[in-house]
Amino acid sequence: MFESLTERLSKTLRDLRGMGRLNETNIKDALREVRLALLDADVALPVVKVFIEQVRERALGQEVIASLTPGQALIKVVRDELISIMGEQCDELNLHARPPVVVLMAGLQGSGKTTSTAKLARWLIERQKKTVMVVSCDIYRPAAIKQLETLAEDVGAQFFPSSIDQKPVDIATAALDKARKQFVDVLLVDTAGRLHIDMDMMEEIKQVHRALSPTETLFVVDSMTGQDAANTAKAFNDALPLTGVILTKTDGDARGGAALSVRHITGKPIKFIGVGEKTTALEPFYPDRVASRIIGYGDVLSLIEQAERSIDKDEAEKLVNKLKKGQGFDLEDFRMQLVQMRNMGGIGSLMDKMPGMTQIPEKAKAQINDKEIKRLEAIINSMTAHERRFPAVIKGSRKVRIANGSGTQVQDVNRLLKQFTQMQKMMKQMNKRGGLMSMLGNLKGRLPPGMGF
Repeated sequence: MFESLTERLSKTLRDLRGMGRLNETNIKDALREVRLALLDADVALPVVKVFIEQVRERALGQEVIASLTPGQALIKVVRDELISIMGEQCDELNLHARPPVVVLMAGLQGSGKTTSTAKLARWLIERQKKTVMVVSCDIYRPAAIKQLETLAEDVGAQFFPSSIDQKPVDIATAALDKARKQFVDVLLVDTAGRLHIDMDMMEEIKQVHRALSPTETLFVVDSMTGQDAANTAKAFNDALPLTGVILTKTDGDARGGAALSVRHITGKPIKFIGVGEKTTALEPFYPDRVASRIIGYGDVLSLIEQAERSIDKDEAEKLVNKLKKGQGFDLEDFRMQLVQMRNMGGIGSLMDKMPGMTQIPEKAKAQINDKEIKRLEAIINSMTAHERRFPAVIKGSRKVRIANGSGTQVQDVNRLLKQFTQMQKMMKQMNKRGGLMSMLGNLKGRLPPGMGF
């Protein structure tokens, strides 16, 4: 998300960073570029106007003009205003109400409600240690009920059965009664997709809302619809008392206009963003971290949290001890690093959060993808245990066998061995300099002004 916006903003702000002094002229030129970048990202015009005016007001004040590093000061102003527009802080779910806490999911058809319900269930179970029950009130799409049942089993949530011959209100009240009897912490209620102009369908969800009195009413919307996502959310909010928004399919949204428009237009916070198809691909929405990504500083804090959740600490400890003993980094270790990377959401998710990614040429970024990671894994899996432990023995005939076994070419095996050699050198250097914490310390220096661990 935000690829094009980040690229354009980073270039504009990079040019300003090099200037000794800022004045009305160069600030005006920079803000024109920022305005065009926001409009190109499909940010709603009223939001763009407010944003530019606020930045201009602060940029022409003493805060920036009198600063010893005006370029850096202006970057901080832009970041602060991005945070302000998106909501200042992460608005968490209210889980302190009397259980079961009821969360009602609403939205258009095809916005990803059912998948988001499963993702949210998994997030509540794994991160909040809650017991969760899910129920589908979508009587118009039998496949939706079966889909939610399958997903519930996958994420470890309880499933309350429903059928198309029942009324949504009856399904919802029966599920709430069952959740109470079983002392469930959270009840997630998936509803049918509907248009805000469909009066009958809107009346139906209002009835469900009245029957449940949910603690949270979340509007699930496809971020790829841009500023229309914010307008649709506003229309739903006029009919239903929303408490927040879940933006889905943000991994396919290169512009990011919805994320920057929703809060300002609806007055409702974005609580979560969907960052992929897997049930693990749901992240709380942190305006400050997203703002840092937009201006090209990455999201180091989320990267560290992701690593803490996903990395197998026992395996990591084994590798550290092995390197300390001087035993060296072999291909089996390399394979484990690739697996860990995949567990962290893939190379795309990691690159999205790394600082300075906008400065890497697109051609170079295109060569590093999850498909390539899987190819590397396949090549290593085709090797014997001895070959992984002693890569130096991999010569002509062995390379042909490995290539045939992995469905690749000998050139691919050569490329992997070259990458492995580079990784081996890097691990040796990292071991000398204090390991992972030292590397994270270096990343800390890349955090934007005013943001720390």
